[in-house]
Amino acid sequence: MPMFPSRPAEFYGFQEVGYEKGDFVARVTIRRPANFNAYSTPALRELAAAFTDAAEDDAVAVVVYTGEGTQAFCTGGDVKEYEREYTSRPRDYWKYMGLFKAYIESILNAGKPIIARINGMAVGGGNESVLACDLAVMAEHAYLGQVGTSVGSVACGGATQWLPLVVGDKRAREMLLLNPRISARQALEWGLVNRVAPSVTKDGAFLERATKEQVALAQKGAEGYAINLSKLDDSVNDLCAQIVDKFPECTRYTKQQANFWKDLSWHGTVGHARDWLSIHYCAWEPAEGMGAFVEKRKADYRGLRARAAQGKSSEFPWGAPKAACKACGAKNLPEAAPFCCSCGTRL
Repeated sequence: MPMFPSRPAEFYGFQEVGYEKGDFVARVTIRRPANFNAYSTPALRELAAAFTDAAEDDAVAVVVYTGEGTQAFCTGGDVKEYEREYTSRPRDYWKYMGLFKAYIESILNAGKPIIARINGMAVGGGNESVLACDLAVMAEHAYLGQVGTSVGSVACGGATQWLPLVVGDKRAREMLLLNPRISARQALEWGLVNRVAPSVTKDGAFLERATKEQVALAQKGAEGYAINLSKLDDSVNDLCAQIVDKFPECTRYTKQQANFWKDLSWHGTVGHARDWLSIHYCAWEPAEGMGAFVEKRKADYRGLRARAAQGKSSEFPWGAPKAACKACGAKNLPEAAPFCCSCGTRL
């Protein structure tokens, strides 16, 4: 029996990830459409396992990576999970980042081309996932983007490392600092994707260069407009067929050589990113940014800036933990707290 047997996809019993294999193609799908295909902590484990299995299976030549439905390819980490689990236990975010690192590296180190089938928006860690892939085909109604500075995080899970390599320094900084939406046609122009496939139809006929208004109507299924991913699949399948008809060992080493600058920037920074992000989760910015996301309100960016400008703490809502209670002797209390957190005495 071989040490690396080819197993049926059903062997793994994934719950949040779809996995299929056939005709030398493996297909990995995030199946969390109610969460816009944001990956949860369990999903990261399943994704890494799927890519690792595909890498080790000699019956697989290429992997297609996508999201379920037409709204989202992937929107990165589950912000609701972040707000619920990791802002209160930042040390666990360090562990989470270990899973995320393993997931990204399962794409980088697959030894086989990974094609991103961008069926909808790919933002945050979703765009970083696209950057990790070798090739990308994008539906015309989809868009790309980073959101770190808007939600209290930093996009150092691939975007700060690789966007300058892909789109150049100034465009990378625009995406990272300002968080604009990058349309499919702009993504193609900037080199973020290889191909764009028409995906908006009107009365069954595909539209070329659909407008924002037409995309909005198609997503609602209104006035005869609809989203149709058949041309996206045609384009992805064409790439798969071309890859299958290439030598596997040469393909593997070509990917490894082409990964040089990606590997260099990744391994030189991701350990630092992992530690900094986990420490940063103790601060006010992620609590405010992710809390605003969950509560569906605008984050108070200027409020934090104003506090800092006034000499107040912008890192801790109630000030640094430097106060003490004379009544009970409790220490490390927030400077601006009106009462002792231990005995209730007014400070």
